[in-house]
Amino acid sequence: MIGADSIPAQLWVIVCAIASGFANVAFTGALIVEFLLAGIVVWYSKRRPRDAYLTWGEAAAASVFVTFALFWSFGVVPHQWLTYSGSELAMRSDALLAGPGSKGLMQWSPIVISKQTVADLIAVSIYGMNLTITIVLWSVWQKRGQKKTEEVETSSYGRPLVKA
Repeated sequence: MIGADSIPAQLWVIVCAIASGFANVAFTGALIVEFLLAGIVVWYSKRRPRDAYLTWGEAAAASVFVTFALFWSFGVVPHQWLTYSGSELAMRSDALLAGPGSKGLMQWSPIVISKQTVADLIAVSIYGMNLTITIVLWSVWQKRGQKKTEEVETSSYGRPLVKA
């Protein structure tokens, strides 16, 4: 509940409530596992040659890994946040932040914003972060083994030879 008098104090209470979401072991643990799974993809993309043949067993193992990683990122992590915000943080629909009947920031506003709305917006942000991470990991995997720059023939003095 927001019980501070000034607007900066009320904003500080909201920020602290959101930051305390990382104090939950289940949510924080789910995030750590998610980033470990992403790290495994980056690490393995540096080890696997681009032109290596893919066996049936490797393809099966990779598909299980990717399915688990996507399930974890888009299922477990948002679920843990919504469970934590609804229970311990008490971010329910009956706790109003703004609008008529609220004790929050904008009591004069005709738009009602509850704490559950904020929790849902954070869940949508988690989905957006996971989508961005997924696209970046696809890019890292597809660009593995590519040469950064082509080496140019140099003269005996060490300068590049350029044809005019």
